[in-house]
Amino acid sequence: MDIFLITAPGLQDLLATEAREKGFKVTSVIAGGVTLRGEWPEVWRANLQLRGANRVLARITEFRALYLSQLELNAKEFDWAEILPHGSEIKVEATCHKSKIYHAGAAKERVETALSLSGYIIASGEIEVDYNIRVRIDRDIVTFSLDTSGEALHKRGYKEAVNKAPMRETMASLFLREAGFTGKEPLYDPMCGSGTFPIEAAEIALRLDCGRARPFTFQSLPHFDPDTYEAMRSPLRDAAFNVYGSDRDAGAIAMSQANAERAGVSDISEFSVKPISEITTPCEDKGLVIANPPYGGRIGNKKPLFGLYASFGERLLAEFKGWRVGIITTEPSLAKATKLPFKPVGPVVDHGGMKVRLYQTAPL
Repeated sequence: MDIFLITAPGLQDLLATEAREKGFKVTSVIAGGVTLRGEWPEVWRANLQLRGANRVLARITEFRALYLSQLELNAKEFDWAEILPHGSEIKVEATCHKSKIYHAGAAKERVETALSLSGYIIASGEIEVDYNIRVRIDRDIVTFSLDTSGEALHKRGYKEAVNKAPMRETMASLFLREAGFTGKEPLYDPMCGSGTFPIEAAEIALRLDCGRARPFTFQSLPHFDPDTYEAMRSPLRDAAFNVYGSDRDAGAIAMSQANAERAGVSDISEFSVKPISEITTPCEDKGLVIANPPYGGRIGNKKPLFGLYASFGERLLAEFKGWRVGIITTEPSLAKATKLPFKPVGPVVDHGGMKVRLYQTAPL
């Protein structure tokens, strides 16, 4: 079957590269998503191991329908019991695009009717349900997909404490990939907040499965095989280098340390309270400095930020000879204020409605 990986628009090529590296068969790449071809074990492994995917959808059936009656008939005839436990609580979402069936609400109701007749409970409102079915009608082709993840995959299962304006782990992992980070060099985030970049980098260095500490929806499906799934888990490996984070906010550093401890990476991660004006190289080896500084649309007015970016760039140029730098921001003018020698800029990425890019340098 087709397996669809959802990611932030702009990061799909990086996710496709990650999927190929981990042995998945990539069949197509579109804005915001990557399609794989595989069976249920590939669905399980994608949730467990792919750092850049926000969700994993299993496309359970596909057919052509020009009328709502055809949609409902096909939905009634589909063998739901083969996929979902009888009596489960289901939520249905529907979208329509360039199709004879153009009313998403009506399409949703027809599928809900078919599920009700098959013995399933249809959820109303925003309550938590057992399973989510997504109905997509595109140019008269109907696709039913099952969300196999449950909670969004950036929720790794260890981060209880989150700082203001966090970057999701899934996005951070792909920015690390874009910056060339493979876990074989030190990493330092001087504006680490609750520790997303250093912790993600530590997990990459230790080759840990990103989904190792959380449950998934697919584990309650009839065909799930716990033994096969357990055999997929990657063994813990040693890391050659440490990761580092600092922040001017002592509360943020406390969060980072607690999150690293829960993630099981505290032995190779170090965090300290430090303003940008005092940052220095955390170790003798050269590596990657990466940061997600404030940007106007995220935390208020942009004007005061130019001084921050300027002093950040000045400090990096003075103290981090031989280190590569990556900065995520919305504004070319803010990046320019650092006076760092950036390479051609990366793709535009949708980050919570804002358009961000990774600006990166060669070794300074």
